[in-house]
Amino acid sequence: MSKTIKNIFYKKLTFIKLIEAHDRAREGKNTRPEIIRFEMNLESNIINLLYKIKSKQYKIGKYREFYVYEPKERLIKSLPYIDRIVHQWYVEEFIKPFFIPRFIKDSYACLKDKGGHKAVLRMQDFMRRMKRKYKNYYVLKCDIKKYFYNIDKNILYSILEKSITDKELLNFSKVIIFDNDEKKGIPIGNYTSQFFANIYLNELDHYVKEDLGLPYYIRYMDDFILLLPTKDDAKQIKEKIKNFLEQNLKLELNAKSKYYPSKMGIDFCGYRIFETHLLIRKRSKAKIKKLIKSWNCFYKEGNLNLENVIQRWNAWRGHISHANTYHLENKYLDKILFKESLKTKKETSI
Repeated sequence: MSKTIKNIFYKKLTFIKLIEAHDRAREGKNTRPEIIRFEMNLESNIINLLYKIKSKQYKIGKYREFYVYEPKERLIKSLPYIDRIVHQWYVEEFIKPFFIPRFIKDSYACLKDKGGHKAVLRMQDFMRRMKRKYKNYYVLKCDIKKYFYNIDKNILYSILEKSITDKELLNFSKVIIFDNDEKKGIPIGNYTSQFFANIYLNELDHYVKEDLGLPYYIRYMDDFILLLPTKDDAKQIKEKIKNFLEQNLKLELNAKSKYYPSKMGIDFCGYRIFETHLLIRKRSKAKIKKLIKSWNCFYKEGNLNLENVIQRWNAWRGHISHANTYHLENKYLDKILFKESLKTKKETSI
């Protein structure tokens, strides 16, 4: 693979590529009014977008802001539909083919054929190796303080600049990154943001794996874990990582970052991981209990959306199926007042 990306921007800027980006952006959302309106004049809208990008008149639209509260309070920013098409085009044509191959094997968030479950299995494999080699070892578990809000835009751009010599692509990357006057922070909710966030911490990944030479390291977005032989090793590595993040990426470790003996297990990607087994996190059990309580209330009132319940229930069943959870499904199923309807619907949908 070429070390730099050059002479590519206009080759990828075509009517067909933007139509493909539109098809991806609308997937699963084609009944939304803004998408219906856009498709009423699809060809004209795409041609107009193509002209704006080529003539350097394209600017990011105004964000719609709202909060989500699970698993914690976060501000989400949503762009107008036309900008979501642009982000799809930018990520699929430039970020995925040229930057993802540069990621380490043990980066797992927002990547095809990766994900939380594979991260958990890889971590358990690492734990078993450390157990065989050292018997007792230490876990260094870290995350970044308010990660998305603290990404430095100038540093992010400089990281891209190291790999891109195509001036048009660089200039367009500026439009995407510097979408407002704030020097820090990328919006949670943008399609580009999850990839920019991975590119940003890819600097840390290579530092840990190559400069520090530490093999037992896994990152899932801004959560990362290292397995180390001793407490002193964990203490020293934590300090080195802290300094690297502050000096190179202007980030801080979250205060809850810590090291501890491996016998305590590892809380990661929705599971508690041990060398011999996996357990479901207490948070996951608390969440399903809360959902069941609300479902039962809706059922009593006659306002239950059974299709939605089935989707969420099956998603939770899929999650717990990877862990040692014998009897757990039936335990929570018994709490559902309409469980027979749930079973019947499940059987008829097979």
